[in-house]
Amino acid sequence: MNSKIEDNYWTQRYQEKRTGWDIGYPSTPLKTYIDQLEDKTIKILIPGAGNAYEAEYLWQQGFTNVFIMDISPIPLEAFAKRNSEFPKSQLLHEDFFNHQNQYDLILEQTFFCSFVPTDENRFAYAKHMNALLKSKGKLVGVWFDVPLTGDMEKRPFGGDKELYLNYLCKYLEVITLEKCYNSIPPRQGSELFGIFKKND
Repeated sequence: MNSKIEDNYWTQRYQEKRTGWDIGYPSTPLKTYIDQLEDKTIKILIPGAGNAYEAEYLWQQGFTNVFIMDISPIPLEAFAKRNSEFPKSQLLHEDFFNHQNQYDLILEQTFFCSFVPTDENRFAYAKHMNALLKSKGKLVGVWFDVPLTGDMEKRPFGGDKELYLNYLCKYLEVITLEKCYNSIPPRQGSELFGIFKKND
């Protein structure tokens, strides 16, 4: 994928306020998962974070080692305004596929569904998630459970359990990937919640 084209695409979406995915608060599935985490020193990445309400919640709960990534600068700037004490060095204006670091936990909030759904892109996502996780690290989050259309402009894109496992199983151990029981009402029945682990 071309980073500049992706940056321009998403920046334009934010400028035009075409952000229907933005619910304005932490999504219930991820908030519920965060609430059972005990070690607040773990290193966490949220790629394609957008306005990063989950990161804001983590920060408020005392998690200090949280890194927020987006390919557009606009949501990162908005986050910095809302959270003036959050370290600027942990706001990453980067292309996920070029990022180099390692994390205990990566939180996925339908980021997988944001880029063009080619086999090449989706296998690259799974492979890079594996590379970014420390040994025994986890990828945890929400994937859209809606039909994948042929319209390449209709972002975010969908998929289903079988399709996601096709990509992720090659690089990560599946702990769970099931229908999300605690989606917000507008998304009830259209999300999967998953936990994947790096074993090496």
